[in-house]
Amino acid sequence: MVSLPSSLSVTATLNLQPQFRKYPPTTFPLDKGQSISLQKSHISTHLNPSRHLNFQEALSFAKECKEEVDSSFYIPLLQQCSQNCSFSSTQIIHCHIVKTGNHEDPFLSTFLISVYAKCGNIEDSKRAFDHLNSRNVIAWTNLMKGYVQNSMPIHAVHLFQEMLHSECYPSIYTLAIAINACTSLHSLKLGEQLHAYIIKYNVDFDTSIGNALCSLYSKCGGRLEFGLKAFRRIKEKDVISWTAAISACGENGEAMKGLRVFVEMLLDEVWVEPNEYTLTTVLSQCCEVKCLELGVQVHSLCTKLGYESNLRVQNSLLYLYIKCGCIGEAQRVFKGMDAVNLITWNAMIAGFAQMMELSKDNLSAYRIGSEALKLFSELNQSGMKPDSFTLSSVLSVCSRMMALEQGEQIHARMIKTGLVSDDVVGSSLVNMYNKCGSIERASKAFLEMSIRTMILWTSMINGFAQHGWSKQALNLFEDMKLVGVRPNQVTFVGILSACGNAGMTIEAFNYFKIMQKEYKIKPLMDHYARLVDMLVRLGRLEEAFNLIKKMDYEASEFIWSNLLAGCLSQGNLELGCHAAEKLLSLKPKDVETYGLLLNTYASAGTFNEVSKVKNIMKEEKVEKLKDWSWISIKDRVYSFETNDKAHIESSLVNKSLEDLLVKAKNLGYEMLESVEICDKEEDEKTSSPSIYHSEKLAITFGLENLPNSSPIRVVKNTLMCRDCHNFMKYISTLTSREIIVKDSKRLHKFVNGQCSCGNVGGFL
Repeated sequence: MVSLPSSLSVTATLNLQPQFRKYPPTTFPLDKGQSISLQKSHISTHLNPSRHLNFQEALSFAKECKEEVDSSFYIPLLQQCSQNCSFSSTQIIHCHIVKTGNHEDPFLSTFLISVYAKCGNIEDSKRAFDHLNSRNVIAWTNLMKGYVQNSMPIHAVHLFQEMLHSECYPSIYTLAIAINACTSLHSLKLGEQLHAYIIKYNVDFDTSIGNALCSLYSKCGGRLEFGLKAFRRIKEKDVISWTAAISACGENGEAMKGLRVFVEMLLDEVWVEPNEYTLTTVLSQCCEVKCLELGVQVHSLCTKLGYESNLRVQNSLLYLYIKCGCIGEAQRVFKGMDAVNLITWNAMIAGFAQMMELSKDNLSAYRIGSEALKLFSELNQSGMKPDSFTLSSVLSVCSRMMALEQGEQIHARMIKTGLVSDDVVGSSLVNMYNKCGSIERASKAFLEMSIRTMILWTSMINGFAQHGWSKQALNLFEDMKLVGVRPNQVTFVGILSACGNAGMTIEAFNYFKIMQKEYKIKPLMDHYARLVDMLVRLGRLEEAFNLIKKMDYEASEFIWSNLLAGCLSQGNLELGCHAAEKLLSLKPKDVETYGLLLNTYASAGTFNEVSKVKNIMKEEKVEKLKDWSWISIKDRVYSFETNDKAHIESSLVNKSLEDLLVKAKNLGYEMLESVEICDKEEDEKTSSPSIYHSEKLAITFGLENLPNSSPIRVVKNTLMCRDCHNFMKYISTLTSREIIVKDSKRLHKFVNGQCSCGNVGGFL
């Protein structure tokens, strides 16, 4: 631990050493096209003294010329080396400095320490420091700064300690560097000792010290209030001070407080103009708390201050509008950008993926997902290479759309670029295959992963459970524990789902206890939902209802929907009505809930109640059910709606569907009738057939247009009806094809007359 001396005078601390002479500011250019003036000493040369040399000419001169020049000649050259981080050029100039005897100049020698450190060669920086005849405060400070810049903060602390023992007193800037080193080390204890030293000599009002202290307390131990106190003590706050305080709030989960500090900055009597870092930090915090109103005002401020075309600011604006659900505004910002980087593309693609999850139905999600895939295609055409974040977002889009072909193309790209070993992308890949109904490929991808994280194990376990492979899910869970990977809440959701699919009631409740006692995981809504689903599958509706009443949470839509579906299946009118009432309180005017309720009454033969419910729907102005299904074939999407005349009148689809219907009836299929909630008032019927439901048309079209070995994948924007579900089981047997239908609640995979849902999904 560094021991700080207590007998330092403030004057000594603040003053630089007297022999450290100042040089006039240089006019050395930032670009190579401009030139610098060569000033020579008393030794005469063949060069014209008024001649101007550019950087390369001056560097060549330094290589070849053996004549003595004034030490000021080297300053702009070293500045250029520092800006370019050019280690080789620095060595050349250093050699010439030694050769001409200018290494005795304390300014040049001290400056070399800083330049070598900036070039990333801390060893030569230390060597230059060691060769100094005398070490002033700037030499010590430059080397300390070099250590911090090169991620060697512990060396900076040791050097600071050595400096104090050598009786060279630190400047304010030295103390700020030392505090930054403590921050990098996350050493709050050492930082507090330095803070005490600073307070003792009454220099905590200094801007650089206040900035460093604010950062120290916010990043070490989360002591935000101490950081803000240090910020308040600064007498002359600059833009770095304000930005540090705003960032500190965000880093400690106090985004609203950070926004208040920003408003305070704008209203402060001493106007400090925000820079791009201030603005991006504020926009990030607006994004975090979804404060769109302030974010829009900051957008206007960005325009006023001339940052509207700044790439970092534009990217931050994209994230703000996307996070707040303003995808149209985000697209306007995106289209108005002169230049984009990978962060920009990632923001837009991730934004569309987020909007898919928030969409009201599968149809809306599909349209949004198509835009995301279009953006990904444009990214590939731009020449930029997608990273793991890009691929993870696109795979999540493919999962939601059930776009297996595009997912396979991305998988091939991952193998080609070597990103297949990335744990995040790997988990997204397994999840994509799971959601697209290809559990075999998901399992293969899982086995090919060299590193299997908890997320990857969990994704695979949930995939097995989703497809009804309960034994495989439970065996994989045991393997997961065997290799020492600790499960989380989501892992147990998959385990309980697997037990539920297999009807393993005792095992499910045992795992439920293990989760709480052994892993100290508090049950979440999803855990109860899986237990309720299991009991409903087994027909134990009263037990399921009792479990709902014992929950610590208000039951979710998913739970009441499952219970209602079970009541419809088993004709429990009283409990079904109660479940429907609860469901409608969570989702008023939900057309699917009304559909389930209508079919519950219809199955019980209480058609007067059916009429009452339909009258309520008219009074409440419940939207009519818009039933759409679509299928993707060779990157082209074909959509269908119920009683779609354009496709029904097509002789091919019509004849094929009628042929399938006849063959299914020969195997024992009987058409089930249900209450229809059509899009047109005059088409409403209490008990109408479902020959031309959208999924039947889509499946028939797929059978006619896909190779015989290909699975049929259809996405539907509403629940399947009971008749269509029954029909698909027969078709899977007749055609020996896998038929995968993703409706608004779950994925149904039909193989050889069986469905992965166990025939207990919610059906209209």
